[in-house]
Amino acid sequence: QVQLVESGGGLVQPGGSLKLSCAPSGRTFNNNAMAWFRQAPGKQRDFVGAIAWNGRNTYYAASVQGRFTISRDNAKDTTYLQMSSLKPEDTAVYYCAANGRPFYGSSNYASDGWYDYWGQGTQVTVSS
Repeated sequence: QVQLVESGGGLVQPGGSLKLSCAPSGRTFNNNAMAWFRQAPGKQRDFVGAIAWNGRNTYYAASVQGRFTISRDNAKDTTYLQMSSLKPEDTAVYYCAANGRPFYGSSNYASDGWYDYWGQGTQVTVSS
């Protein structure tokens, strides 16, 4: 069974940093577009950022642009979300997602319906 496993969440003070990781089991996603979404209590799931299958392009929501960075390490088959200058409004469950088609790009990176695989989520809480 294919799974995505997120890790790295936790409690951090405003202005602090966290780095989330997403690693698959059951198959590789080294040549697949990957993304991060988040969902705050009582709100819909929102796009955070995505990285193209070749790692050459990244895309971010306006709310995190300049503060968050997505990267991937194909040797470890892991995707990362480096979060800096965190704000209380960044508090949410963060989900990793993967598109199932390798070597495939699209203008739909920000659409959760474009992704085929999802992790269970990791909680990020920004509070003093």
